[in-house]
Amino acid sequence: MMNNQVIWITGASSGIGKSLAIAYSKKDVKLILSSRNEKALNEVRLQCEKPENVKILPLDLEQYETLEAKTSDAIKLFGKVDVLVNNGGVSQRSLIEETSLEVDRRIMVINYLGNIALTKALLPHFIKNKKGHFVVTSSVVGKFGTPLRSSYSASKHALHGFYDALRAEHFKDNISVSLICPGFVATEVSKNALVGDGSKQGIMDASTEKGMHPDRFAKLMIKAIKNKKPEVYIGGAKEKAGVYARRYLPALYYRLVRKWSVT
Repeated sequence: MMNNQVIWITGASSGIGKSLAIAYSKKDVKLILSSRNEKALNEVRLQCEKPENVKILPLDLEQYETLEAKTSDAIKLFGKVDVLVNNGGVSQRSLIEETSLEVDRRIMVINYLGNIALTKALLPHFIKNKKGHFVVTSSVVGKFGTPLRSSYSASKHALHGFYDALRAEHFKDNISVSLICPGFVATEVSKNALVGDGSKQGIMDASTEKGMHPDRFAKLMIKAIKNKKPEVYIGGAKEKAGVYARRYLPALYYRLVRKWSVT
């Protein structure tokens, strides 16, 4: 059913992106895998079922001014791109009062500006082809905020605003948008999360370690992409409950979030 689509995945060297690439490689698709770590990308490529259908395109989301050229390179690899999975990003584990403004800036650049720079660069290609699908790995904290994730949550909230607008503006061009909101997934996202001084946390959160396996998450994410779900929440009952509590019972949410264990 994939009809030989070309799927471009950022953040593909580990975690959700890696599991997504390996799962997609078992289907009738061609893959472009991107992240900063070229060596890790090649290792993922060799784990894919049909490595001959997988191309590597290293990039750095923080260097967003380079991404227009990277997008041209991506299109040339197979002659087209059908689906862009904007999965790359960085998380946070620090209190607001302990977080430098430089950390706030860096998280917003990587998670928001880097993301939309790729999207804006690829948009004309989708418009010309009268089809395309933008998939965005957001987070449940893109729907509500929790302690220790102020800037991370803000960057994900920003993505929802941008892509809701894009979905409305380009419905006429047959362009789809899917916002995928994970809860806790057992990846190294918490090890790589930035703390207040900009260094990496370096340890695994207990909640993350107990989260959904990334292979299971990838299967559910692929199903949501196939069905072109506008927005979907994938995770444990507690994380998903937070989305609905914030929406329908905000007073209760405000009390509960102060007590939640978010690490």
